Amino acid sequence: MSKGGHPKKPAPASGGGKKVDIKIVAENRKARHDYSIIDTFEAGIELLGSEVKSIRKGDLNLKDSYVAFVNGQAYLQNAHISEYRASSYMNHLPERKRRLLLNRTELDKIEVAVEEKGLTCVPLKVYFKGGWAKVEIAIVRGKQAHDKRDAMKDRDAQRELAQVRRKDR
Repeated sequence: MSKGGHPKKPAPASGGGKKVDIKIVAENRKARHDYSIIDTFEAGIELLGSEVKSIRKGDLNLKDSYVAFVNGQAYLQNAHISEYRASSYMNHLPERKRRLLLNRTELDKIEVAVEEKGLTCVPLKVYFKGGWAKVEIAIVRGKQAHDKRDAMKDRDAQRELAQVRRKDR
């Protein structure tokens, strides 16, 4: 028994534990259409207070954004986070570069892949995980026009197959 006469709660088993709420704020659907995804990573974002408030409000656009490397650090560029109107004169610039928080091995792996010909790194989605802003970034290779057409044909075929299955029930 602990102080106060209440029994102690057992410690949670490892691996079990808390469920973390994930709230997706923005997705880059165009990136999934234009690129073949090779590998994905989760990174934190270094943000200002007004940026966090704008993202929570949903004022974020990932179209045409990408990840660039400067002095061994990864930065998210061209991601448009609208100014937070309730903020005073201390507002942020909408398209400033924002540092991504990754560990050294992930940074090195991504940087080596991006230096390889034909590969780039783009953000796929931004979300809040346990109160922290995160971005899912991916190492990608550009699709050719015929690859995009093939992907559309496959999607249409899957959709038709699903409709036939629903009608057969």
